[in-house]
Amino acid sequence: MRSPLLLIISGPPGSGKTTLGRRLASELWLPFVYKDGIKERLFDTLGWRDRAWSQQLGIATYELLYYFLEVQLAAGCSQIIESNFAAEFATQRFLLLKEQYSFRPCQLMCRTQGEVLLARFKLRAEDGSRHPGHVDQLTYGELEAGLLKGRLEPLAIPGEVIEVDTTDFDSIDYGGLMQQIRALL
Repeated sequence: MRSPLLLIISGPPGSGKTTLGRRLASELWLPFVYKDGIKERLFDTLGWRDRAWSQQLGIATYELLYYFLEVQLAAGCSQIIESNFAAEFATQRFLLLKEQYSFRPCQLMCRTQGEVLLARFKLRAEDGSRHPGHVDQLTYGELEAGLLKGRLEPLAIPGEVIEVDTTDFDSIDYGGLMQQIRALL
């Protein structure tokens, strides 16, 4: 029996990770756990205030994300997880999970042209489509340099790495991407 596939979707804020994850989960019938989904539940339950509170809930959010990941891995389930995983912090966590559980990781790295990403991030922060608890409008200065890079580095773990250019959502080859992923399932 093949070990479960773990699709890890990562990329900078606003790069389309959640949109991609929802679509893949729907088409592949896989569980999808994503950082902002957990964090927004915490905002709705515990309230939201300022940047410091958002960061504190962010720490709890990651612990819950990893907990849900472990529950599914222990059950031998393929799944999709999504966050803006920073390689310098998350790599070690995934390597430890790999020692405990048998799974095949595949990273889907969302990347976007920097100027497009910055504009998308600002629009999303201001148009009311995002939960106000994220207080994104207070993070422009903090995140601008990273957003202009348009990408994050993949985790230093074994497995496939697939780059997905999300600069223009309409130009993504979903058929080709699905074919690559189905071959791994």
